[in-house]
Amino acid sequence: MDAQLQEKWKELKARWQEIYDLTGVSALLNWDQTTYMPPAGATVRSRQLALLERLAHERRTDPAIGRLLDELQPWVESGDASAHDAALHREMRKRYDRATRIPASFAAAFAEHVSNSYTAWAEARPRNDFAAVRPYLMKTLDLSRQMADFFPGYAHVADPLIDMADGGMTVATIRPLFESLRQALAPLVAAIAERPQIDNRFLHRRYPRQQQLAFGEKIAAAFGYDFTRGRQDETHHPFMTKFSHDDVRITTRVDESDLGNALFSTMHETGHALYEMGIDSAYASTALDNGASAGVHESQSRLWENIIGRSRVFWSHYYPSLRATFPEQLADVEMESFYRAVNRVTPSLIRTEADEVTYDLHVIIRFGLELDLLEDKLSVDDLPEAWHARYQENLGVCAPDDRDGVLQDVHWYAGTIGGSFQGYTLGNIMASQFYGAALAALPQIEVEIGEGRFDTLHTWLRENIYRHGARYTADELLRRVTGQPLTIEPYLGYLRSKYSDLYGAL
Repeated sequence: MDAQLQEKWKELKARWQEIYDLTGVSALLNWDQTTYMPPAGATVRSRQLALLERLAHERRTDPAIGRLLDELQPWVESGDASAHDAALHREMRKRYDRATRIPASFAAAFAEHVSNSYTAWAEARPRNDFAAVRPYLMKTLDLSRQMADFFPGYAHVADPLIDMADGGMTVATIRPLFESLRQALAPLVAAIAERPQIDNRFLHRRYPRQQQLAFGEKIAAAFGYDFTRGRQDETHHPFMTKFSHDDVRITTRVDESDLGNALFSTMHETGHALYEMGIDSAYASTALDNGASAGVHESQSRLWENIIGRSRVFWSHYYPSLRATFPEQLADVEMESFYRAVNRVTPSLIRTEADEVTYDLHVIIRFGLELDLLEDKLSVDDLPEAWHARYQENLGVCAPDDRDGVLQDVHWYAGTIGGSFQGYTLGNIMASQFYGAALAALPQIEVEIGEGRFDTLHTWLRENIYRHGARYTADELLRRVTGQPLTIEPYLGYLRSKYSDLYGAL
């Protein structure tokens, strides 16, 4: 690269670093809003977030970035750019082109609305007050459609929203995939329902908050979470957030009458954080310093939470330590009983607490409702009843109120309607594919898990997935790591094998 091109490349990366830093500051304010901010700060916080989004959007859409990208394009196309630089240029181009379609005024207004909507939801859910969030949800639906309209040429109104989270996926690809999965899961759930149910009542004894948090953090550290680069706090709806390459935080939610709630939430968010912490430091503060897609991200949270954290081999090592932490509560509970209890399959109301077998039905319900809302087949007024009806139809349960119905998930109250949920199930599918590839390469992984050692697995994931950040698309990464495209068969095989062991041949 000649000196003139070097200066242009340097300038482009410097401009993008400003965008990265503004995004990090915005994430910090969002994190504070959901953890420690006093309630009275909500109005000004919404204004602050709108300002930051406007400033970041102005920088994302600065014509100077477009000019620099254009001027550097021949260098990339000539093959003189390294693979890393070519991927970085591609990612910046994609984000610039996307951002320039969205007016700055809309971006700021949407950020302010989402902040206000979140505050309304956090207050309304404990009160079971859907009426309080109804106007916010109606506005979110309108803004979501407007957002999609900025991207003409898609076959379905939800497609551009899905593409922002899971690039390359569309309604046309997801619908048949989800329907195949639903048809496979329904008889599995029905067969398990006919078997004697596992007793998990001991999980609902009183487990003091501080001991729960401390044990969860012990597991997070064992998995590889670096507490010098992160921390854990409590919130309404757990999440992972990233302010910079070396500041990646997790949150959890504690219920003293439910041992699994905080524990598996911590494992889940740790999986997200391990991904972000494992990205190559050379990508720090660039457009590659994030995961490949929502689905790939969820593959890592679900892998650590479920495939590892709910495995028999994991608890064969960690159960004595858990029992020592809660000696009175678990004195009469053997390891095998505990393992079976944390893998109990029963249709339930809450997605985040659902077992592995029924979990995807929760996602499929939400995905269908999103599409119906966006297609104007369902109104916001009718959403609560539609929610209850679909839970009854697909899971055979019905929430007694909206708090555990349409109010339970934060996503529609803190983002768009559309593009929010498909990543969870895509992640479950990919998790089995990725873990299968890891075991094929390093069969000793499961032995080491039984010894409380996760370095081999963590290193394999870091080398094959994490370090690449957004360098590859989800499909490219999946094929590169597993040699396969997205397929549900490994995931179904995992579920059938594990739950046949627990419930008898299925």
